[in-house]
Amino acid sequence: MKSEGKVAVVTGATGGIGFAVAKRLGKEGYTVVLNGIEEEKGAERVKELEAEGITAEYVGFDVTSDEAVTENITKIGEKYGKIDLLVNNAGGLGGRSRFEEMTTEFYRSVMALNLDSVFFASRAAIPFLKKGKNASIINYTSNAGWNAGGPGAGVYGTSKAGVHAITRALAKDLAEYGIRVNAVSPGTIDTPFHAQIKATKPEVFASWKNNILLGRIGEPEEVASVVAFLGSDDASFITAETIQIGGGQALGI
Repeated sequence: MKSEGKVAVVTGATGGIGFAVAKRLGKEGYTVVLNGIEEEKGAERVKELEAEGITAEYVGFDVTSDEAVTENITKIGEKYGKIDLLVNNAGGLGGRSRFEEMTTEFYRSVMALNLDSVFFASRAAIPFLKKGKNASIINYTSNAGWNAGGPGAGVYGTSKAGVHAITRALAKDLAEYGIRVNAVSPGTIDTPFHAQIKATKPEVFASWKNNILLGRIGEPEEVASVVAFLGSDDASFITAETIQIGGGQALGI
């Protein structure tokens, strides 16, 4: 379903899943605002999208900064008069640390990247989402939010469990305004996130498919298609849900 005239803001959108989402939304007719922290890369991505006839712009800011998020989301909302879709894509592992050795700085940095960022961006966008059409927020959680993550990824799992909870809490909070809030939970997706292990230990990367029911690694575009659906009018009666996009990986085999 085409979404001409709609405005989407995608955080962490200069690569990987975020860029695939921005491109898919642009092809659906959205004006897309890409966020990131690399100005040069952001400009390149906008050129790529414009070459495909997509209306896009790049707005650089750090999603872990309360002030930067509030200032820039507000500017975006005021420029377009509304926001129809906020995709809180920015996030990441942030490194690995067992709790015994974990510094408070590391703990807070991972929580800020994955959970605080969702709160900051959502809070700033709400006044403009209220002016949007079938407006919604889409967050990203992870299997780690349920299984607490692998060795050293415990705080990552903790932050993603928080995203699962804040998604449902926001859905409750915003239902009276007709604003929907959902989340996606990508499994193992072939992105730069896994570039190092793919390059140095390709056999390990290839073996990950053995734990996926469909027997293969996912593609960024497969996440983007679900995000586009959740933001569309076709999903107008879906809120407070989390959709697993992992080829059955969450079941474990």
